[in-house]
Amino acid sequence: MTKKEKSAELVNKYVHVFSCPICKSPMKVTHLKSLVCLNNHTFDFAKQGYVNMMTRSANSHYDKELFKARQKVIMESNLFALLHKRISEIIIGNMNALKGEIIIFDAGCGEGSHLQRILDECKNETFAGIGLDISKEGIRMAASKYKETAWLVGDLANSPLADQSCHYILNILSPANYKEFKRTLVPNGLVIKVVPRSNYLKELREALFDNTDKSSYKNDETVSLFNHHFHLVDVLNLSYIKKLTQTELINLVQMSPLTWNTSEDDIDRIINRGISEVTVDLDILVGINKLTQGGRI
Repeated sequence: MTKKEKSAELVNKYVHVFSCPICKSPMKVTHLKSLVCLNNHTFDFAKQGYVNMMTRSANSHYDKELFKARQKVIMESNLFALLHKRISEIIIGNMNALKGEIIIFDAGCGEGSHLQRILDECKNETFAGIGLDISKEGIRMAASKYKETAWLVGDLANSPLADQSCHYILNILSPANYKEFKRTLVPNGLVIKVVPRSNYLKELREALFDNTDKSSYKNDETVSLFNHHFHLVDVLNLSYIKKLTQTELINLVQMSPLTWNTSEDDIDRIINRGISEVTVDLDILVGINKLTQGGRI
């Protein structure tokens, strides 16, 4: 069976959670080849094992090299291992509030490594992972590496998922669309959003911005917006220092949005500065729909 057919077979198990991004009607898998809605809008599975469900053209800042670096940082350096452990504990701790199959949706999944690590930590075969990102390059890489998850190229503002279809929505260091999150979250389901705190990667910020205003960061507005849309069940603060090898530092610099507009000379200067450790400083925001009654962690 090809990657394309295996992906189609996997999606077919959970096809009831999909909704056409054009007309919002239910969908079905046909001939292990395509996702087709009641109005015959058709989205073909790619040979790499993902589905492109974008309905408009879109550009992404993220390229193949950035995703390669990101995958190495997440899967090899274990920079975020404690984050993955904490999120898996939240997921497992809330299971009694849910019924039936468990859909974990990573909104803005990039190349899929955060979701894969969390699923590995949960160690529960009844969990189904769905990853969505606007970047075809990221989703292509995710599909080629992680075979047991449904990978979608799609628009966070128009997600191809049905109403109340997701038990957990992950939003890790990524933009959010709270209207869609509220629409797709089941009663008693959780939104788990990870946002940087003031000391997140401060060593890179200081090297890049030389103690200007950009060298510091505050997440007050992001947290306030989350509170506006969801009932905040919990906030977990995660702060630690991780030692880095030179190779890990190079990968971290290459993956960080902080360096998007930085010249190659400045990037080389940062890498050769002798940074041997970085600070991981994050807030894990846990919320439920405000209309939901109950729900515990």
